[in-house]
Amino acid sequence: MSDTPENLVRRTAWPQSASRAVGTPIQPSVVYASLNPDQLDAQYDARIKGYTYAREGHPNAEVLARKIDALESAPPEGGGGVIVGSGMAAVSSVLLGLLKAGDHVLGGDQLYGRSLRLMAHDLPRFGIATTLADPTDAAAMAAAIRPETRLILLEVVSNPTLRIADMDAIVKAAHERGVPVAVDNTFTTPRGYRPFAHGADIVIHSVTKILAGHSDVMLGYVAARDPAHRRAVYDFAVTTGMAPSPFDCWLAERGLYSFHLRYDRAQANAAALADHLAGLAGVRRVLYPTRRDHPDHNRALALLQGQGGHMVSFELEGGRAAANALTEAMPDIAFAPTLGDIGTTLSHPASSSHRNLGAEGRAALGISEGFFRISVGVEDIDLLKRDFSAGLGAVAAL
Repeated sequence: MSDTPENLVRRTAWPQSASRAVGTPIQPSVVYASLNPDQLDAQYDARIKGYTYAREGHPNAEVLARKIDALESAPPEGGGGVIVGSGMAAVSSVLLGLLKAGDHVLGGDQLYGRSLRLMAHDLPRFGIATTLADPTDAAAMAAAIRPETRLILLEVVSNPTLRIADMDAIVKAAHERGVPVAVDNTFTTPRGYRPFAHGADIVIHSVTKILAGHSDVMLGYVAARDPAHRRAVYDFAVTTGMAPSPFDCWLAERGLYSFHLRYDRAQANAAALADHLAGLAGVRRVLYPTRRDHPDHNRALALLQGQGGHMVSFELEGGRAAANALTEAMPDIAFAPTLGDIGTTLSHPASSSHRNLGAEGRAALGISEGFFRISVGVEDIDLLKRDFSAGLGAVAAL
């Protein structure tokens, strides 16, 4: 023990114990002390296991990564997942870590809005060409692959229109041309779909959403089948400072413990709420994968094995005025641009996630001023039905 009354800043050794903590400890240390330069070299050369600087990794991130690896059945030969500071940090570390000037990346045309912006505005600044194609049409995706295509980025269920990509056919076409496929599995979650089991090469998550599940964490996750891909993503993330907070990792780990329970309850609520909305006046259309009127109904049943997920989208008649009236009439439903919270949230893509596409770009995707996305939570379903009935009643009164 080196502490003295004159100098308490000497670091006290962590207390040893014959018993172990049941809850995972939080370790917020920015840096870790090694015995000598030889040991530090051995750590960096991976001859021994040890932490050095928290930007390069820390225990809470590793605990969280291994748990999500288990959910996703991540191939062990890939080296395990990498935790970064947000979902978009995960997307960015994949695209910028794996691609270089002269390369081409092909994306689905209904990705998350910031992913679309990254491809349209930022990648071209680095000399990386981008193309978007309809992921529900595997032939269109295959036709868009070029000799210089180095990556395909997909979402299984698109945000926010809930279209279902023709995953198996796209992966087959990509691999025939030697192109790896990255799947953002945030919407679908490993409960609904496991991309590695279907041949995907890289899996991405915004852990911020339903995996953590309480709107108090901002984190991302990337895992790869090829260890070289994993290394490139890791090096880019570390170099550009995409480090995750130990506290956020600790909170996300705690959230994961209830993930299956939350997902199953939210999915049951979503299916019931979708049917309820379809019967209300003023609703032009409802999108939910397992409903028979969904444009990709048969594919959803096959690909997702009958699971519709926890997201519902619908379109109001009446445009922006109706949209304002709806949100104002439902004060207990958070109007907030997020998803995956334990409570139900309502999002308006035209004014949030897809605002940068402009009216014409949104119209091409079927996103109008009356289009809403619901992230359904675990509340009592009768309460949710009453909330939305009240909201639609206010719209009808306009």
